[in-house]
Amino acid sequence: MAEGLLIVNEAACEAVVTRGAAFAAVESTFAAMATGEAWNFPVVREALGHADALYGFKSGFDRAGMALGVKSGGYWPGNAAKGLTNHQSTVFLFDPDTGQLAALVGGNYLTAIRTAAASSVSIAHLARPDAKVIGMVGAGHQSAFQLRAALEQRDFEKVVAWNPHPDMLPRLRAVAEEAGLPFEGVEREELGAQADVIITITSAFEPLLMRDWIKPGTHLACMGTDTKGKQEVDPAILTAATVFTDEVAQSITIGEAQHAVGHGLMGEGDITPIGAVINGTHPGRTSAEEITLFGGTGVGLQDLAVAQVAAKLAEEQGKAQRIAL
Repeated sequence: MAEGLLIVNEAACEAVVTRGAAFAAVESTFAAMATGEAWNFPVVREALGHADALYGFKSGFDRAGMALGVKSGGYWPGNAAKGLTNHQSTVFLFDPDTGQLAALVGGNYLTAIRTAAASSVSIAHLARPDAKVIGMVGAGHQSAFQLRAALEQRDFEKVVAWNPHPDMLPRLRAVAEEAGLPFEGVEREELGAQADVIITITSAFEPLLMRDWIKPGTHLACMGTDTKGKQEVDPAILTAATVFTDEVAQSITIGEAQHAVGHGLMGEGDITPIGAVINGTHPGRTSAEEITLFGGTGVGLQDLAVAQVAAKLAEEQGKAQRIAL
């Protein structure tokens, strides 16, 4: 191991980690999780009782990719008013052979791009090949990352979107215009009627999409539910869909499936790790009419995978620094 602690700041992460690199890292991690070569440790996520903040730790070990570490951070809802990103985090990477701290990596950009990579991996493996309209539920900071990554997975021809505060929709309109696609702000029922792929990326604690609004053949990527009590869609959508996730244990406790499972509408065995589709041990979508749903809870291994990429590339390109502890 090289001498000293590697420091990779936010600017360096943005400079070296592309959407393609994040997609490859997350896809490989999901595949390793499905074979048991990588596993996450129990998540700690708690309300601080200060600044309305949630704070916690996500950690794990990927034996296939030799990534060991922890992401520390959370969500501060008042940050936007201060000119800061609401999500704040740092990734600590350790040498799996010695346990020594090897790198400190800025986690804000990486959290955004790895979350977008997870939904885009699900679209790549589960959405209909002929999907033409993508629907976005939520227009916050993360939504632009989600949409840019998703647009690379299919030949979409239109973007439709809904947000509880319509004044935020121009963020998504700008991304659609970048891609040369028409954009329309619509009500949620209309979004369901039009969209072949739907990404939900909100902080909701109630269903924003109802079962009757979802047409056959839709693929949904529910990316906002990562804490007990959060909810973005009607549990009946999950019972009507073939459900996939990053990690089943998190899905049923802090992910979108927590509500369907809690009401006895489905069980743990009804949810498939997306890694099984990536590895070819599960067929994924089996018909054009099938509704598929990916519940992205956000696992620590995703953070470690992209942080490892950031550390490697930043050092190679002279964008990181080493210090002695």
